[in-house]
Amino acid sequence: MINVSDQHAPRSLIVTLYGAYGRHMPGPVPVAELIRLLAAVGVDAPSVRSSVSRLKRRGLLLPARTAQGAAGYELSPDARQLLDDGDRRIYTTVPPDDEGWVLAVFSVPESERQKRHVLRSRLAGLGFGTAAPGVWIAPARLYEEARHTLQRLRLEEYVDFFRGEHLGFTPTAEAVARWWDLAAIAKEHEAFLDRHARVLHDWERRPDPDPEEAYRDYLLALDSWRHLPYTDPGLPARLLPGDWPGARSAAVFRGLHERLRDAGATYAGL
Repeated sequence: MINVSDQHAPRSLIVTLYGAYGRHMPGPVPVAELIRLLAAVGVDAPSVRSSVSRLKRRGLLLPARTAQGAAGYELSPDARQLLDDGDRRIYTTVPPDDEGWVLAVFSVPESERQKRHVLRSRLAGLGFGTAAPGVWIAPARLYEEARHTLQRLRLEEYVDFFRGEHLGFTPTAEAVARWWDLAAIAKEHEAFLDRHARVLHDWERRPDPDPEEAYRDYLLALDSWRHLPYTDPGLPARLLPGDWPGARSAAVFRGLHERLRDAGATYAGL
């Protein structure tokens, strides 16, 4: 079993839980149920409560009562938008081969330079690479999510978006290697494979998933995987090194999702 404390933050696991199962539950998720479901992946009750408080302060979770009157939490509209945007990345494990690019060009006055830092960090977190100072680039399909994110942060007045294709002078594959740190991204894929390929291999030799074990292994795999499509924006295969591990890690996640997600839903009460 994976050591949860080493690799999975409680707050991240709560977001992952809501993304996988919590948002499909009828009504708010009771606090007692959050504690039960997080205990299955090694998170104790005090850590659940403190992490929920942080997510509430960030406006992602809203306190609410269940139909039976129990205290619980539901997703805010912003959190639902985040999860909907994330679905398109997390569960699309075979990106289009070529779709053109979206450019984000921003200019922030010196008097508001803190917003410049926020813009850079958010664009990087969305998977954009740096083409030039103030010019960020990503596959075109990331435009809608980037637009939602910057509007939510009220940063849209500083940014213009453009669609286009790369015409040179540098060959596009060489330019991509400048725009993104491909070696660092490859290491993230290898780390995912190191943690979860053997888990899939073990499950492939078992006839029927046990709901609690399926839930635990799926939630941990999803918590590891869901960050990767933001580190790796899904560049066309023709622009990547020949030994690129992204396809292998995507196949492992897809295998775990197909085998464990529905069995885990039984343990989650769906």
